[in-house]
Amino acid sequence: MENISFFIGIDVSKTKLDVAILRPDGRFRDKKFDNNTPGHEALVAWLHLHEVSIAHICMEATSIYAEDAALHLTGAGYTVSVINPALAKAFAQSEGIRVKTDAVDARLLARFCQEKRPPQWETAGPIERRLRALVMRHQTLTDMHSQELNRLETARDEQRESIDAHLAWLEAELKLIGKKIKDLTNNDPDMKNRRRLLDSIPGIGPKTTAVLLAFVGEKLRFGEARQFAAFAGLTPRYHESGSSVRRASRMSKAGNVSLRRALYMPAMVALYKTDWGKAFRTRLELKGKAPKLIIGAMMRKLAQVAYGVLKSGRPFDATLHMENACMA
Repeated sequence: MENISFFIGIDVSKTKLDVAILRPDGRFRDKKFDNNTPGHEALVAWLHLHEVSIAHICMEATSIYAEDAALHLTGAGYTVSVINPALAKAFAQSEGIRVKTDAVDARLLARFCQEKRPPQWETAGPIERRLRALVMRHQTLTDMHSQELNRLETARDEQRESIDAHLAWLEAELKLIGKKIKDLTNNDPDMKNRRRLLDSIPGIGPKTTAVLLAFVGEKLRFGEARQFAAFAGLTPRYHESGSSVRRASRMSKAGNVSLRRALYMPAMVALYKTDWGKAFRTRLELKGKAPKLIIGAMMRKLAQVAYGVLKSGRPFDATLHMENACMA
């Protein structure tokens, strides 16, 4: 990556890609492409036309819209980084940029890529991509089910039949997707073993296990457990200035929301239903930590523990965590 002289920013939307090439002379070359397979092929052909055979490309993680383009460009031999949108926003603020258009955002990403050299995007394997699609669909339908249950509480008689029918359909779909998730992890020996390791952690159930497996990476792409917790947006954000400003730390939330929501209930179960979780909660309570902060700390702990058992290949051992809780 040190010898790369072309940096490319791509602003991704559902239907198009705004591309900005930052050339070695500091000037830009811009073009739009469709965000589909023909558009991705046209983009690579355009890059070759302008003799851009080696480049570092940067785009934001925008739902699933960036994934196919990133896969195609990686396959064409380019270095691709898919960054958290919060990083691009912070960079824009640091540059004093007040204009926001797709073309401006693409140029901003190219300059971010040149200055920050973000890590290379790790391509997800086919099983991981399928599992991720299933768990995200399951979460979407779960939200819809909760919304319909809430509507049912205040629904008029004329609305109840429709809501009941929709609830029945949602429950059937959730059951079907749950079976697909289970079959997918059962039919792959590696996934099945990884699921077994995660199931050994008290508080983590099948739904949370599926989400963890969908995002942790088949090759454990994170160097250490703390990086996985940061990817989930579970690391604390401190606010201190001088000797007088000391605001309470908060969860950064600059990360994957699906992982955070999947770990909330397991954290509650661990804190109040398991011995090691109770010891963890007591230690933080004695330090004067607020309940919300303790829940966030347990969510972060579970993410790190999950990554640890997958990396070591050894099931969860509560005695190790009991010892750590007492010593801390």
